[in-house]
Amino acid sequence: MEMPRAFHHFDELDPWRDRQHMLQCVSVATETADVMTFTFRSDKPAWFRYLPGQFVTLELPVEEEPVMRTYTLSSTPSRPLSIAVTVKAQPGSVGTRWMFDNLKPGMVLKAFGPLGDFSFVRHPGERYLFISAGSGITPMISMTRWMADCAPESNVTFISCARRPDDLLFKYELEVLARQMPQLNLGFLVEGHEARHGWHGLRGRLDATKLPLLAPDFMERTVFCCGPEPFMAGVRDMLEMAGFQMERYHQESFQPATAPSAGDLAIREGPAADTEAGASRVTFTMSGKEAPALPGHTVLQTARANGVRIGAACEGGICGTCRVMKIAGDVEMNHNGGILDDEIEEGYILACCSRPIGDVQIEA
Repeated sequence: MEMPRAFHHFDELDPWRDRQHMLQCVSVATETADVMTFTFRSDKPAWFRYLPGQFVTLELPVEEEPVMRTYTLSSTPSRPLSIAVTVKAQPGSVGTRWMFDNLKPGMVLKAFGPLGDFSFVRHPGERYLFISAGSGITPMISMTRWMADCAPESNVTFISCARRPDDLLFKYELEVLARQMPQLNLGFLVEGHEARHGWHGLRGRLDATKLPLLAPDFMERTVFCCGPEPFMAGVRDMLEMAGFQMERYHQESFQPATAPSAGDLAIREGPAADTEAGASRVTFTMSGKEAPALPGHTVLQTARANGVRIGAACEGGICGTCRVMKIAGDVEMNHNGGILDDEIEEGYILACCSRPIGDVQIEA
């Protein structure tokens, strides 16, 4: 039987690039009643280069206007021919619910990334403490899978929290990985009453009493935390109260920047708009539009106010979805890791966090 070309010539493949390739869904797996894993490969022969713990942003064709949703990769870059996201359908979710109901093997999606700073590669330590709640386990399982493949001697204490035992994602896989990693110590914590029957972990919520039981040396570890915002705030406060050195605490969050109000976005009409002190002019070359950008307004705000579509998800300089080419002019860009240095050198900017300095031309 003839093997796929990628199997024979992996060393000849180029890395996946979101400006050149799409993602093709190759499998869909149900993890729990409200959690699914979607695995993708490149629509053209390519391999995936990323750090364990990073994320991608998917463009989902939910309605006439697609929506952008950012998901952490649960896969490991040590297995580079595919990537996977493990996602939970929250009440009222739009994009994730569309994936549950519609995304099937063979379908192709546009994606942006991978990006993100939440990785032990960026924040190395001698010993690690991973703390997760619910689907916040995804960056932790990515990092642990990589360690099992490439550095099985890594010293990790892994605390996984959930409402019920059935909600503990990847529990059995983690128990298998612990047999491969002699210094991987697991702690499972559930809130629900169902934990009484055949349960060997702890019950209740993670607090200052249970943390030392699960990780006696937590003060000496580098901590990575991911879960709902209230959960992470609780962990952060607990560590601060214990006197933990918070420069060794890292958490994952996709909280968007505060969206500008309609009044902030309104561009005033008439001659005064062009002559307002400090106003720059932004030319959107693909749309054929030119508009003033009021002082303090971003390229994205200016685009929206003038009917120019630039995709955006986090709006905080994190996800990289709003990356556009700056053809001419200067901007002040204050991003949070959503763009690579080589992309900046090529002329790309993030529209959500770039403010014009004088007149600029944008490919949008």
